[in-house]
Amino acid sequence: MSEGALLQDLAAITALAGIAAVLFTKLRFPKVVGYLLVGVLMSANTWGGSFLLDSGSVRMIGQLGVVFLMFSMGLGFSPSRLGAVKSVALPVAAVDTLVMLWAGYTVGTRVFGWSFAASVFLGAAICDSATTMMGRVIDEMKWSSRPFVDRAIGISICEDIACIGVLALVSGVIEGGGVSLRAVGWSLGALGVFLLAVTVFGFANVPRLFESVAKTGDNETLLLSVLGCCFFVTYLAYRFGYSLSLGAFLVGMIAAASSCRRRIAELAGPLRTMFAAVFFISIGLLVDPAACFRLLPQIALVTAVVVVGKFLNCTLVSVVCGESVKTAVQIGMSLAQIGEFAFMVAMLYAAGTGDWTSPMYQITVAVSLVTTILNPFMLRLSEPLGEWTERRLGVRVLGKLETYRGFVAKYRFGTRPDVAGRRAVRRHVAVLAILAVLVFAVAFAMSALASRDWSAFSRFFDAYKQFIFCLAANLFAAAALAPAVVVAKRLGGDLGELLFGGERAKWRDSMQMAVRLLVVIVVMALFFVEVSMLNVSLAPQGTWAKLAIFAILLAAGALGWKRSLRLARLAARRVRSAMNQDELDASRGGAVDGGQGIGGVSRIAIPEGSGAIGSTLRSLDIRARTGTLVISVERGGEVTGNPGAEWAFEKGDILVVLGDESQVASLRSILV
Repeated sequence: MSEGALLQDLAAITALAGIAAVLFTKLRFPKVVGYLLVGVLMSANTWGGSFLLDSGSVRMIGQLGVVFLMFSMGLGFSPSRLGAVKSVALPVAAVDTLVMLWAGYTVGTRVFGWSFAASVFLGAAICDSATTMMGRVIDEMKWSSRPFVDRAIGISICEDIACIGVLALVSGVIEGGGVSLRAVGWSLGALGVFLLAVTVFGFANVPRLFESVAKTGDNETLLLSVLGCCFFVTYLAYRFGYSLSLGAFLVGMIAAASSCRRRIAELAGPLRTMFAAVFFISIGLLVDPAACFRLLPQIALVTAVVVVGKFLNCTLVSVVCGESVKTAVQIGMSLAQIGEFAFMVAMLYAAGTGDWTSPMYQITVAVSLVTTILNPFMLRLSEPLGEWTERRLGVRVLGKLETYRGFVAKYRFGTRPDVAGRRAVRRHVAVLAILAVLVFAVAFAMSALASRDWSAFSRFFDAYKQFIFCLAANLFAAAALAPAVVVAKRLGGDLGELLFGGERAKWRDSMQMAVRLLVVIVVMALFFVEVSMLNVSLAPQGTWAKLAIFAILLAAGALGWKRSLRLARLAARRVRSAMNQDELDASRGGAVDGGQGIGGVSRIAIPEGSGAIGSTLRSLDIRARTGTLVISVERGGEVTGNPGAEWAFEKGDILVVLGDESQVASLRSILV
């Protein structure tokens, strides 16, 4: 690398990057797309000869972009901001990351016929959404105050953290074209030690160091101190065999704990802008347009998996976590893309294998580019799509979802929190999560073992290894079902007690039983979904073996489905019986103006001059604020059961609500 060549290459890159930034700013497109296109246009793969004298040195400088990108991402990580949306962000990020890891691995092995390592890297590349790109688009659209934004960014940050661990793991275990189980164990242990040492020592000393340096008022000294810590920890991560992004992210996260984080962000901003542009251009330099054209069907398939898969994952889990349909759709649309992490994974795989022309690299970069271009359009479409989805679902379905949201809100924002009950619920959820992870880990280990050559041990074993290891994984999953159901029953019991605990009453007992049955049904359904997903990746290639395993799963699924249907019918009967009896009792003996009805059901009339007149159920947020459930509303002699979120109250409306005395009193204070 000569000095003249480096200067000439940097001059050409920065000049073209500036032109691309101006052009794409005017077009209101993400500038990263322009940087990638600049790299493609300057690549030797496009014209047969490169405009650069030493593209290798440019890629080396581009690694500095990785460091500054991840440092800025860590610096923007706010535990307090994440804590406000953790009840949505953590579950959505966990499900989306695991499902997309599985989807990428399955597509790689089953559709493309790739090796185990290449498929794992494809899964890692598509499991994380681009926080920086999404944040820029939202800021340009001036949507920062929308309800879905904090949740989407929180989910993306959680995925970033998970993918930091994925990057660290895969960079430490890749050995040629395969993966060593011994290396996996060693890498996990070493990663834990490294993370513990850096975070404990860092949080104890680094924020105080930065604050003391900041007091001098010298920006140059502060910036050099920050860069010194950043590159030192990054070098340690590199020496331990982890990615550069791990060390940079950790230092950024530690620096965020100091009182001068804003000042550090302003000082590091220009460096991040320059080197990040060089990084994205260096990615584009390795794109082969001819190869991408040949791989167009594969690129289209992976793009569809990313957009559809991430949209469904994030939308459905957000609804389960208690978000409205419109907000959930907007969350799903904003996260249905991949970005800078995919580039890093692609570059890590190419560097680890030495194959910069591999299909995995070309497909990943192309899919990242396509989804980055699509994301602004998807964000603009998210609001009308959310409203259209709510209209298509209808008042009845929305009403049921609002009732479910009331249960979730009561658990999260209950007026009388039961600390012991909440701890028990969290403990049971943790046990179920551990069981799910164990099933996934065993399936992953069986898949890795099935990819090894066992002919030296036994030719017969090697011939039927796929079937043997698939059967072993399914036997372990079957053994895990019984404890999962037991824990699910306990979880349902504790959750029902937490939501509807109090004095004994018929409606309380029925609702607690319904919650218990519903939890068991959901856990069983999720169990069968997980086992089915894993078998898609594990099932042997032979037709007879697939049919045998499919028959076993079908029989188990039929038995589980029949049991779930029986439980669902029993739960529905109990709820209808309790509701009908309680409403009948209330209509016979309940007092209209706030008197406590029989069985926990009350009838409350909205008086003239009430502040609630003209307000909707959504705007009053009755369930979250009081814990009561609005069963029906009587208006002019007509009864509307389970009114939707947009139901507007009028003078003289009579609300039939479910709740205890303190909850009804809270509601009455809102309606006066």
